[in-house]
Amino acid sequence: MKVAMVGVTGMVGQVMLKVLVERNFPITEFIPVASKRSVGQKIEFNKKSYSIVDIDTALAQKPDLALFSAGGDISKKWAPKFADIGCKVVDNSSAWRMESYINLVVPEINGDRLSKKDKIIANPNCSTIQLLMALAPIHRELKIKRVIVSTYQSVTGTGKAAVDQLENEEQGKKGEMAYPYAIYRNALPHCDVFQDNDYTKEEMKLTRETKKILDDNIDLTATAVRIPVEGGHGESVHIELERGTDIKNIKELLNNTKGVVLQDQPEINKYPMPIYSHGKDDVFVGRIRKDLTRDNAYHLWIVADNLRKGAATNAVQIAEKLLEKGLLTA
Repeated sequence: MKVAMVGVTGMVGQVMLKVLVERNFPITEFIPVASKRSVGQKIEFNKKSYSIVDIDTALAQKPDLALFSAGGDISKKWAPKFADIGCKVVDNSSAWRMESYINLVVPEINGDRLSKKDKIIANPNCSTIQLLMALAPIHRELKIKRVIVSTYQSVTGTGKAAVDQLENEEQGKKGEMAYPYAIYRNALPHCDVFQDNDYTKEEMKLTRETKKILDDNIDLTATAVRIPVEGGHGESVHIELERGTDIKNIKELLNNTKGVVLQDQPEINKYPMPIYSHGKDDVFVGRIRKDLTRDNAYHLWIVADNLRKGAATNAVQIAEKLLEKGLLTA
């Protein structure tokens, strides 16, 4: 299989290289793609050295699969061109997620929707993926009516410039600012750009993507916060259910879900944290407790590595699902 990776030098692209090797994804020819300033540079993948090419060159080589992680503008322009030559595109940007004819996929939840007609498949937002990995098994059994989520998001979700800003500020150095304020020893209630409704784009992604992937009848409202952490996003989640249940049942549903790890032993201070999720593909859930003020309402704390399951791993899993369904030829 001939595989192109568009945005190979970016943070997600670099993690995707690792994930492809770890999961032994079948590749016979690899085409690393980046911006023109990176063309000709060497990159290591699976113990081999490759020269980075531009996107025109990659298109001319007619890959079977293209993994896009180079931003929405690149995806909007180029993903259809790859699709037109019969290449399957898995896109990590927000460019195609809310198009009605594009499948937005978390393989464990709705991967069975994929069919021959899918040319471009959208990878959901990192915060949405980890949220729905935990909520999907609960919703299937008990029907979630409403969700209130507050996110505590790693600087890696913004990219290398944000990581550099944090490191510079920690060391007392001046440098370029990815954020409008310092992030070191701070928390910014501002992820992505503000919309006309005063919510940020990140907050509205959580609302809209949850409805598209899981259930249009779920009401979800969000506040997204950037914190000075590397390694993963945290989410404080409040859910209201249509049917009554108990904590034991919710824990059993989560414990029996592949890709979800239950970490909920407060008596010994065991709960999910970004420091433990870093470099892992699982979604960790803990601090599960009854809302003492409302019927059929519960709190959860959800953590995952936003560069892995929140981005790179989910994209590779989509490609694996295409293989499994016979929609890609290995």
